[in-house]
Amino acid sequence: MRLPALDSAKWHDTAAAFAFGVRSIATTVLTLVLFATYIGIGALAHDTHFSLGWAMASTLFVWAGPAQIILISTLGLGATALQAALAVTVSAVRLFPMVVAVLPMMRTPATRRRQLILPTHFIAVTLWVECFRLLPQVPRERRIAFTNGLGVGLVSTSLTATVIGYHLAANLPPLFGAAILLLTPLAFLLSTARNCRQLADVVALVLGLALFPLVSLLHTGVDILISGISAGTIAYGVHRWRRR
Repeated sequence: MRLPALDSAKWHDTAAAFAFGVRSIATTVLTLVLFATYIGIGALAHDTHFSLGWAMASTLFVWAGPAQIILISTLGLGATALQAALAVTVSAVRLFPMVVAVLPMMRTPATRRRQLILPTHFIAVTLWVECFRLLPQVPRERRIAFTNGLGVGLVSTSLTATVIGYHLAANLPPLFGAAILLLTPLAFLLSTARNCRQLADVVALVLGLALFPLVSLLHTGVDILISGISAGTIAYGVHRWRRR
């Protein structure tokens, strides 16, 4: 599905912009990856003896696959609610730069802060990637409605997959369940590579991939964080140097 031209009359209606956002989930392979991932999460919730309602609530309110896996795993192993909450909070810090990057793409001088609450909740890796791909094709005054539609579509897909995975858990081989969870980081890696537009983006991605195996030899427990910050800092330095 192609979005209408920026000057099309179809963008004049907020409801139409929301509908375009919902329909846009059909234009990305990440929707399929998300569906497969949440089948695995639903199966994991079943195997750790959580109720279906609880599993769906975690998908709706946490809305981040890795954070949900941490939440289910820690609680399933007997951790306290406070310990699980701290672990999920630390995991969620990775989303902060995504929020900072996406929200300025939606705001207009007339935008109120409360209008950004729902889009902020929807911003996870999938929506972050798709916003950079799709929002330049949407008039700025309709981007909040479009993003809300995109978020509702993605969350609805994930809720459906959670239910399916929960009921399939008894027949889902453990190896297959682990494999579909692995689809998420692989798909995001390929999508990030596709969206690299500047030299700094390429440098950050390549250095991050190259540094991680080396940093992992240190057994710090935060290998991804160290390699990511190092690669991003170097890429930023290259960007500033090229602008001089």
